[in-house]
Order: sequence, then C-alpha cells, then structure tokens
Amino acid sequence: MNRETVDLAELWQQYKLNNDLTAREKIIEEYIPLVQYIAGRIAIHLPDSVDYHDLISYGVFGLMDAVDKFDLERDIKFETYASLRIRGGIMDGLRSTDWIPRSVRSKAKQVDQAIMNLEHQLGRRPSDQEVAAALEMPLDKYYETVDQVRSIALLSLDDQISSDPDSDSLTLMDTLDDPAAAVDQELVDQETLQELAAAVDQLEERERLVVSLYYHEGLTLKEIGHVLDVSESRISQIHSKAIRTLRSKLKFA
Repeated sequence: MNRETVDLAELWQQYKLNNDLTAREKIIEEYIPLVQYIAGRIAIHLPDSVDYHDLISYGVFGLMDAVDKFDLERDIKFETYASLRIRGGIMDGLRSTDWIPRSVRSKAKQVDQAIMNLEHQLGRRPSDQEVAAALEMPLDKYYETVDQVRSIALLSLDDQISSDPDSDSLTLMDTLDDPAAAVDQELVDQETLQELAAAVDQLEERERLVVSLYYHEGLTLKEIGHVLDVSESRISQIHSKAIRTLRSKLKFA
C-alpha cells in the first residue's frame, strides 16, 4: 500500500469517525478527476448546446452525495459506488434543465409510435424505408430525425433496472458499461441481468456490434462509422433502433 493510498484511507477514517469536514473536502478533491471522466463520457452523446462544465457541476453534487453516504464496511470500491452517484447526479441535472426541446420529444414519440404500429401490422420489425414512408418523410430526413432524438435514448438508458427503489440501483447504461460490476456488487438480481443479456442477444448482428463498441469500448458514433465504413448518421440510426428494442423488451418504454 503506497503513501497516497494510506493518506486517503486516513482521510476516510477522519471524516466518517470524527466528522472532519476538512477531510471530506480533501476526499472530494481527490475524486474530481473521476467526475471529469464520467462527464466527458456522457458529453460525447449530447449536443454541443449542453455545457460540459454544467455536467461537471451536476456530477460534483453526485460525488458529494456518494462521499456522505458511502459505508466503509461495505464490500464495494468507492470508485464504483461513486460512479453510479456521479452519473445519477448528471442525469438528474439534465432532466431538471429540460434541455431536450419539446419538438424533439414530439419527434421521438412519432418515431416510436410509427415503429410500434408497423410491428403490429407486419408482425416483424419494419425497415428504415417502411418507417420513413409511414412518417411521410424522405429517408435522409428520417435519419436526420433519428439523429436528433438519440439523446433521449441516453436518458432512457439511465432508467433504473433494480426492483428496489431504495437500493443503490444500477441502470441499463451501467450494466452495458460493465456487466460484471452488477454481478460483483449484487446490486441487481440475476433474473434482470439474464433478461438484459437475452435482449442484447436478440439484437441484429450490426446492432449488437454498435452497442458493444459504443458502451464497452467507448467509441463515438463517428468512430464507429469509420470502423464499419458507414456514415455517422447511419450509426446513430442503428444505435437508436437498438436502444428502442432494448427498452421495449425490458418494458422501459
């Protein structure tokens, strides 16, 4: 154990046992880089109109909450616990500002409704061309619309999948980021994990690949487009379609 680790352990003891607020501030400062990292990962999926520094501010509130509520006796790393709280703080902040325009929300509902109607009529998932025709818009306009609504999928990914609202609940995004973490921490039941794994397995091959590159490897949509040799808008459409499918199968819609 190096000196830095020892010092941090001492700070935790000083804060938790003696309510030393100076120690608390030092702990928070130590984990600011974690906030910056998570804010950066989330910012990749958001429009340029969302300020990165606002995300950090939201994340710091989540970090403070994590420091205050963390139990030293629990068999869980603080970094893992804090990551959930930080991400939750950022998502709460985004929701409170209602940064998604009403017009975009309306488009998202129209797309979802068109897909559900076609699935019912056809008995299968419709093609992009069929959805665009149902919406009475050119295919390129449909792809543009899907690209606009992809940020809503990010908030959908932050829906809790734990059945216990009072627990340190994981989200679909957390599970896609690190499926093993959910098992190690016992924060979500095995049945839910199995349902998620089954839902991902039922995605089309290219959808599974995009989900893996996006959430496991941390690639941007543009980078995935280069890997698969297709446009960024096409990757955005594939990603959004995959998320809608997962939401439907897991009853998140």
